[in-house]
Amino acid sequence: MPSGRATVREVAAATGVSIATVSRVLNQQGSVAPETRALVERAVEELGLRAPSPRGGMPKPAAGAVYVRCPYLLTDYFGLIVTSIAESLDRHGRQLILNAGDNVPSSLREQPGLAGAILILPPEPPEDLVQLKNRRLPFVVVDPRTPLPRDIASVSAAHFSGARQVTAHLTGLGHRRIGVIAGPREWLASDARLSGHAAALADAGSLPDPSLVRYVEPTTEEGFRAAGELLDLPNRPTALVAFNDKTAVGALRAAAQRGLRVPHDLSIAGFDDIDVSRATSPLLTTVRQPLQEMGRMAVSLLIRLLDRHEVEALHVELATELVIRDSTGPVN
Repeated sequence: MPSGRATVREVAAATGVSIATVSRVLNQQGSVAPETRALVERAVEELGLRAPSPRGGMPKPAAGAVYVRCPYLLTDYFGLIVTSIAESLDRHGRQLILNAGDNVPSSLREQPGLAGAILILPPEPPEDLVQLKNRRLPFVVVDPRTPLPRDIASVSAAHFSGARQVTAHLTGLGHRRIGVIAGPREWLASDARLSGHAAALADAGSLPDPSLVRYVEPTTEEGFRAAGELLDLPNRPTALVAFNDKTAVGALRAAAQRGLRVPHDLSIAGFDDIDVSRATSPLLTTVRQPLQEMGRMAVSLLIRLLDRHEVEALHVELATELVIRDSTGPVN
C-alpha cells in the first residue's frame, strides 16, 4: 500500500489536469469546476496518500457555506442542536445549508461552494466517514453513533457519567432491581450509558440483569411498550431508567395504565432534560445534556478546521448533570 505524501505532480498525472488546478483543489483556493474538484479528490483518495501541504505559509481559511445534516426531524432534541449551530455559524459569517428529516440521504451530497459540514448522529459506518475525510472536506460529527477514528472531530455528551449519576441516585434510594429502556443496541451512546449504569450498580454491590434491559427507538410509543414488558414481569423492577425523556414519558403512561403510582410504587427517570421533562406529572427526574453547547462546540471545532488551525482535542465530551425532580423516590 502506498505511503508518504502525494506530490502535486503525481495527482496531476493521475487526473490529467494541470498542476495549478490540482494545487487549487488541494488548498481549497480559487475557482474550480465541481466535477474537476471531485476528480482530483477521488484521485487523492485512491492513491491512499495525504495531499501535500501548501507552500508559502499558512493557507487561507476555506471559503463557502457549511452543510448541516440531521437524519431526524427537528424536534425539541435535535432542534436545539441545529438552532445553536445556525446561530453560531451566523456569528462567524457562514451560510448554513440544512438537510434534515427522515428522508435525508446517507451520503453527503456533492454541492459546489461547500467549506465544511456538521453531521449529527450520522448513519454511515466509520469507514465511510474516513473516505469523506480523505476528500479533504472538513467536518465535525455531533453525537456519533459508532466509535470514530481519532482524527475525525466529534462532540458528544458524557453518556457514561450521566447514566452512572442517575443509577447511583436510584441505588441511593434503595433500588436494586432497575429496568433500563435503552436506545438502539448499535448506538455508541446506548453502550456508554449501559456501562455507566452497570458501574453504578457495581458501586452498590449489585450486578446488572440483562433481562431488565430493552433496546428501543427513542419514541414515546416505544417507551410505553418497553415499560409495559418490564412492568408485567413476575418480579417487576422497582425503578425504570429511560435513556431518553420521550421513552420515559411512555413509561409514565404504562405505569398509570397499571395503577402504579410514581414515585410511591415505581420510580422513573429519563435522559436529555428536554421541555417534556418539565411538563409531566410528576415532573421527571432526568440527566441534562448540554444540547445547545454541543452545537456551539461543533461550530467552534469546524471553524478551527476551516481556518487550518491544528486541533488536538478532536473528541470532545461535554459534562452532563443529574436533575432530580418528583418522579423518583425511596423504594417501598
